[in-house]
Amino acid sequence: MRLLTSIALACVSVLSHGLAALSAPATSVVIPSDHPLIYFNGRWDASPGTWWAGSGFKLHVKGLTSLLLNLGPHTTAPLASIGVSVNYAPFYTVNVSSGANVIPLSDPSSAQKTPVKGPTQVVRINVEGWQNNRINLESITLNKVISMTRIGFKSRLCSRKTGKPKEAQLLPYTPSKLALQFIGDSLSAGVGSGSQGQFLPQGVNQAWPFLTGEFFKGEHRVNAQPGAALSDIVSYGNEHGLSFQYFKTEDTGYFYTTDHNFTTPWNFARDRPAPTHIMIHIGANDASQNVTAAGFVQTYLTFLNRLRDLYPSQPIFVFTPWGWPNADGTVSYYYQGQYERIVRERQLSGDRNTFLVNTTGWVTWEDVFPEYVPLQQPPLLLGQVKLTSIDSTLLLLCPQ
Repeated sequence: MRLLTSIALACVSVLSHGLAALSAPATSVVIPSDHPLIYFNGRWDASPGTWWAGSGFKLHVKGLTSLLLNLGPHTTAPLASIGVSVNYAPFYTVNVSSGANVIPLSDPSSAQKTPVKGPTQVVRINVEGWQNNRINLESITLNKVISMTRIGFKSRLCSRKTGKPKEAQLLPYTPSKLALQFIGDSLSAGVGSGSQGQFLPQGVNQAWPFLTGEFFKGEHRVNAQPGAALSDIVSYGNEHGLSFQYFKTEDTGYFYTTDHNFTTPWNFARDRPAPTHIMIHIGANDASQNVTAAGFVQTYLTFLNRLRDLYPSQPIFVFTPWGWPNADGTVSYYYQGQYERIVRERQLSGDRNTFLVNTTGWVTWEDVFPEYVPLQQPPLLLGQVKLTSIDSTLLLLCPQ
């Protein structure tokens, strides 16, 4: 009898101490959206909310064990797809919505769960889509401990070791000195699956501009909108062209947004660091909208003048079209000879740092999705990798 009483008292003691340990307040850290150590990249409005594919933020954290994003009402409903990378591992997709969102620190679709390693972690998060791409960041919670349910509580209590949770510390993120700026249309935006569009499952994160930035371990910004012309005209659902929209915080999706259907000037001082290289691949939709060659050239030259005011000495690369490949091996090109004319005009005006990139032959029929209609053939993933390889070789040879 004494033995049974002793065992009972011991169990009560263990349970009471276990309950006390589990009910102790967790050492979580809440980071408000205006914290100076959050490194924002891409275009964010004042809410703060994202615009343009690829916009996001980066965190450098010591002792990270869990991550939770608290998103506000301007977040795309029912969800927005974000890309997540921890310690520069490949990006994986997480769908988020307004409210509290637990962000896995390894790819949830992977059979092997990779634990977070190292004393500090770099977390990169960005929106993947060119549409349905708004996340409204309110706060970030680091190392939040989720309370246990009462179901099966005793068995969990006996097997779980309790202890003081780690306290995370947000550290400064040091951006790369290399910053690549890409400007374009669907051929650069990475039209994605589901609510984003088609063909590239991870949207802009699998497009050639993003992959080029990853190759060089640089900062990269992509201002590209499917269907948009360079000329400031209505084109395939875009109310404006890139010659107008590039200088705005918002992408062309603002026109259909009930809670933010206006544009605001973008403060280019927020691009930290300033771009070191600018790459432009555009013109397909101008041609489809029957913009004349002379009109296209004039718009392009005016656009370059405005860019030079922002980027006085950086190399600007003007890409010729890689065209629309056909099954018989031929490729249809638009504005032939006009891109050469644009660069020649710039160089005659004294601009020795604008370069022509002749992309003839870069993309073949095998690089595109064969079932997609001919006038809208973005290269598929293998084609994007091929473009990245060629583009990366180009940058390695370019003046710094």
